[in-house]
Amino acid sequence: MNGQLGVHALRFAYGRGAQELFDGFTHDFEPGAVTALTGPSGRGKSTLLYVLGLLLTPTSGTVTLDGVAVSGASDAVRAGLRAKRVGFVFQDAELDPTRRVLDSVLEPALYAGHRRADLLPRATALLERFGLAERAEHKPGQVSGGQAQRLALCRALLNEPAVILADEPTGNVDRANAALVLEAFTDAAHEAGRTVVVATHDPFVLERVDAVVTL
Repeated sequence: MNGQLGVHALRFAYGRGAQELFDGFTHDFEPGAVTALTGPSGRGKSTLLYVLGLLLTPTSGTVTLDGVAVSGASDAVRAGLRAKRVGFVFQDAELDPTRRVLDSVLEPALYAGHRRADLLPRATALLERFGLAERAEHKPGQVSGGQAQRLALCRALLNEPAVILADEPTGNVDRANAALVLEAFTDAAHEAGRTVVVATHDPFVLERVDAVVTL
């Protein structure tokens, strides 16, 4: 499984005169490992995830995927890479409140070009793994914050992406569910060789990942 993700001489600012982040940061994120990004508030942990996921473009420097510079690619190319190669677990889960839970889980993989019929068995298995099978027909407003976070994890894993990026994935869950989420990341990295990058300040996570990068 490819998914070698790296940054070189990275700098980013949200606009002219805004604080510049990362100070020429260079790092290669190891496939087959869970790497935690940590550091004080304001250092850009979440922003770095958005840059790595090609949702934001660096002010200078490059993001590479499998050795190819991708941060300067066209919008269409970056959108295609996000759809097919990257799974996101956002801090607020970002589930469509008007759609069934199952549809929200399926949506990114459908966008990447997979057939719904092919996806349903894996989606069902993921919902069962995370104790959510009985919620498949519910709307996101009918599930708890912790359940919504686990649903976001199902959605990110469904397409079997080479890269998984997660922003404070244990922030809304109890310790038992945090262990379940972390186990899923570890399996994705160690067993499938994926590159997993987690922004967190949670000591429970920091003590259990393979590598820690402090911004």
